[in-house]
Amino acid sequence: MKYFKYILFIVTSLACYSCIENDPDIENFPNEKVAFSYEVIGDYKVDYLVGSTIQFTNTSAEVGACVWDFGDGTPESTESNPQHKYESAGLYNVTLTIENVGKRVCNLLVSDIFPTVSMKEIDGICEVNKTFVELSVSLPNPENKEVEYQWIFPEGTVDENLVPVTTSNAENPGKLKFLNVGSQKIILKTKLGGRTLQEGVIKVPVGYMEDVKTIYYAVKKGNIQALKLVHDAPDNVKIYPFDLGVKSGQHPYNLLFSDSQLYVLDAGKQIGYIDDVDGNLGDGKISVISKDGASVETMLTNNQKTAFNDPHFGYIDENQKMLYYTDRNTGIRRLALSERNLLLDVTNSKYDYFVQNDKLGYYKNGYDYGAMNASFTKTSDGTWWWPKTFNNPGIFRFKDSDIGSSSVPSNGMTAGGLFIKSLAIDEQRQMVFLAVREGATSGIYAIPMSAIPNESAGQTALQNSIKNYLIKELVSDSEGSSGEYIDICQMVLDPEDGSVYFGYRADPTSSVKSGLMRCYPDGGTYKVETVIEGVEIYGVAINHKKSKLF
Repeated sequence: MKYFKYILFIVTSLACYSCIENDPDIENFPNEKVAFSYEVIGDYKVDYLVGSTIQFTNTSAEVGACVWDFGDGTPESTESNPQHKYESAGLYNVTLTIENVGKRVCNLLVSDIFPTVSMKEIDGICEVNKTFVELSVSLPNPENKEVEYQWIFPEGTVDENLVPVTTSNAENPGKLKFLNVGSQKIILKTKLGGRTLQEGVIKVPVGYMEDVKTIYYAVKKGNIQALKLVHDAPDNVKIYPFDLGVKSGQHPYNLLFSDSQLYVLDAGKQIGYIDDVDGNLGDGKISVISKDGASVETMLTNNQKTAFNDPHFGYIDENQKMLYYTDRNTGIRRLALSERNLLLDVTNSKYDYFVQNDKLGYYKNGYDYGAMNASFTKTSDGTWWWPKTFNNPGIFRFKDSDIGSSSVPSNGMTAGGLFIKSLAIDEQRQMVFLAVREGATSGIYAIPMSAIPNESAGQTALQNSIKNYLIKELVSDSEGSSGEYIDICQMVLDPEDGSVYFGYRADPTSSVKSGLMRCYPDGGTYKVETVIEGVEIYGVAINHKKSKLF
């Protein structure tokens, strides 16, 4: 009986459908006998631009009265082969209808007109206060309308007579020189026949006069920036960052530099605890960017995998040519620096952990399950310094040989009870730098290596004396969640002068503004200064190979 009911339902449905009359007129069907072509008449034949004259040609096999609908709301044309201009950009449906034969519809994309600004080729790089450059502009003008130009130049621009210039109304503003380092943004505003067009923009990369190091930093909701590390620039020269034109990502906790390439560890959209029941909310990745931002490659993605496996923090071992990276809270994995286009697959031994929480003697004897990861590093003697920020926070030190042992590593735990998001170690000067959020005054600490206790061996906890090493009180914002605030998520050392750089994201109540900061030695102590103010920063990295540009 069930089978009969199904058959009856289908027959009834077909009967109802057949009662509906939807017979269209024959000319509403696309007809292979109707056809047409189109092309631009005059200049700019490759592009279909606003104002271009477009020739439509009827190539139909059948003859009859023609009606053209250009899809832009203008009156229809009954010419056989009409010409037409579009007054605004867009995708248009052009329809040719031939009486008693049918119709044909084609899509036509009309592009707007805008200026393209370029810089004429120069020998070498554009060097601050030395190199003159010339700009050129390309502006399609199919109707030969009047063009109005307005150039807007950045601070520190001079003409070939060394006269400061801020604007120009000439088509060609002549030779220009820049007195400041960094991306020099030039804007060209134009009007064509009185109509304001989209602005043209060019960023001229201006290098320093000497070879210096470069620091990279990831701006929140912005791009990766590069800044020349200059501490003694002439009074008339300002050091501005270069915008690499590459998005920082969603939560780029760490940047790492190696062999002319920048590695960006982006923890993805979801940070902190999320209920990833199906294990498919991951979207973190490791990207590889050339030092000038010209190329971007993917090293590893965790797309639609378990979110807690997204890459968070990293360290590059230059001798091994390996990148070590943590997930949220379980352990550290590693990949060869040469790897590209990988999808994290935890069932593949290639992605096995280098170390996990429960593979060290600290587990249940120092930290517990769910101990959150933070920025980590390794000293030249092979000792790993691995901060944990939840469930008994501190810095847990170990060597490769300690992995898998139930004994507490001999290097021992230090900084117990302190929420340390990042650290840097200056082995030459025997100093340890810590970014502390909780367990002591929030801020930057510079501690002699000799004052770092082995608390696992019973030495007095650093928490008892750390107040003596506070360099700068800094209260960070509270983005993130308890135990895993973003805070100062990376510190990077310049061993040449002992400076430590980091990005500070200020709490709204802080008197110190967000920015790129530098902790540097000053006599027998350390001081903290702002290098770039007004930007919220995640990871930072230094290219130690000196150059004028990149």
